[in-house]
Amino acid sequence: MRRFLLKILSFYQKILSPLSFGSCRYYPSCSNYAKLQFENNPLLTAFYNTFTRIASCNQLFEGGIDYPVLYKLEKNPSKLDTKSIKYWLVPNKKNRFYIVENYLFKGRSCLTK
Repeated sequence: MRRFLLKILSFYQKILSPLSFGSCRYYPSCSNYAKLQFENNPLLTAFYNTFTRIASCNQLFEGGIDYPVLYKLEKNPSKLDTKSIKYWLVPNKKNRFYIVENYLFKGRSCLTK
């Protein structure tokens, strides 16, 4: 189920999103937020957080920077290298972390050509 939802999000980001006006009021965009939620949180939590985020992406809300929150840290990395880390986890509250995308992952560096 999780892989299917991520494929739908990938299809939306690659095909449908470039056709729209790019009017998301938040950073990261709502589709990136949903992708991070579904990759890192339980499905019900991801659905709830994604729904509330999309519902608040309109003119009645201010917008701004809103990173998704990881509710449970389960994985212990074996290899710690800047290019092997997909997300940085920034502590928020006790046992909760903001998920920030690492732009150096898989050679997607804005610093190199």
